[in-house]
Amino acid sequence: MTALPPGVVTLDDHAAHARTVLDANAWAYFAGGAADEIALAANRSAWNAMRLHPRVLRPLAGGHTRVSLLGRSLAHPILLAPVAFQRMAHPDGELASAVAAAAQQAGFVLSTQASQPLESIAEAVRDDPDRGPLWFQLYLQHDRGFNRELVHRAEHAGYEALVLTVDAPCHGARDRERRANFRLPAGISAVNLAGLPPRPASALQPGQSALFDDLLRDAPGWDDVAWLQANTRLPVILKGILHPDDARQAASLQAGGVIVSNHGGRTLDSAPPTAEALPRIADALAGALPLLVDGGIRRGTDILKAMALGANAVLVGKPYVFGLANAGALGVAHVLRLLRDELEIAMALCGCATLDDLPAGLLGAGQP
Repeated sequence: MTALPPGVVTLDDHAAHARTVLDANAWAYFAGGAADEIALAANRSAWNAMRLHPRVLRPLAGGHTRVSLLGRSLAHPILLAPVAFQRMAHPDGELASAVAAAAQQAGFVLSTQASQPLESIAEAVRDDPDRGPLWFQLYLQHDRGFNRELVHRAEHAGYEALVLTVDAPCHGARDRERRANFRLPAGISAVNLAGLPPRPASALQPGQSALFDDLLRDAPGWDDVAWLQANTRLPVILKGILHPDDARQAASLQAGGVIVSNHGGRTLDSAPPTAEALPRIADALAGALPLLVDGGIRRGTDILKAMALGANAVLVGKPYVFGLANAGALGVAHVLRLLRDELEIAMALCGCATLDDLPAGLLGAGQP
């Protein structure tokens, strides 16, 4: 088993060390954001700007980090977000991340663009009685028959929910990747998309856009969400919601949940940081749907802030991939353990015995 690098005691330490391990190609992909990376930086700074207002001398004995989500009791509110092509970070790829998540009782969301088969990932962890949720992230493809088959594969393999990414009808302008001339290494591909029929050719007329008049002909809409719900027995969670009206639309369709996300700052630069969008979405939903958030979470205090703003759970992406690059499954487990330990410390120091009973004014007046 790969040992943890010496001196790595925070998620930022993991990132710094991973930069020395990953080649320029992989680092640009995993660490970068869109355009000027304004949204990428804002995700982090928004959590940092919030202040916790602790209460003292409150009863803490018997406290815990347990939460309920989609009818399940979770040991803690931390899930691993979907990240593509993890074998670029470590040969064990998504398998190592899933096993580490199960060992730390965290949820795991497998990307459609995983570099290992969805069935082998599920088989490795689904029978662990102590694991967290096992979800499958879905990018709808241009072929509905292929989408239906992919969803049925996920159902048969034992995934418990579908996470439909809704904020990426096209890629963001990822300058860092372009500067690195990013290419998938030989032997790494989106293996679960094998067999996808090619898109029908489109003959563009003079003056037409290759984006709007070709690629975006297949961009999903709200009717596709309804179609997906009709073609699966699994709850459909919408990932990438930043506007309250979209949250209300998700509730009207009885979605399985909403994930407040700006795609880790990788799609629309200058999108609002998720810490800023979260309370607005929470107000719009008023408890109608499970609510999760990702983007920029690096400390247990960030998780506590997210819960105080109305989230039921959080997801982390980049940090665990850096842990994966540093030490395989052990590195991913270390990232999760750090976050859970720091969450318990933050709760204790703020006078919070449980996440269902946060003190009034924990974030102070007027925050975020």
